[in-house]
Amino acid sequence: MNYTGLIIAVITFLIIGLFHPLVIWGEYYFSKKIWPVFALAGLVFLALSVNTDSDMISSIYAVVATTCFWSILELFQQEKRVEKGWFPKNPNR
Repeated sequence: MNYTGLIIAVITFLIIGLFHPLVIWGEYYFSKKIWPVFALAGLVFLALSVNTDSDMISSIYAVVATTCFWSILELFQQEKRVEKGWFPKNPNR
């Protein structure tokens, strides 16, 4: 039996679960101005994914890269959610 797809699915679920609070935390402490960090991380993981021999590791890198890029959009949407009062605003900013 081939468990590669199942392993990638579970790791994808965990990566997305990790990035959700990371976006909230990043917006709270740094505002949406932190988006270049996610862009750079996405580019690094994208480069890693195309330069890795293992299909499973390459897939995981690609999932992290895509999640980093998607997090940029989520940062801007998180700012709007904070403005609506759905999430707390950092009083120190």
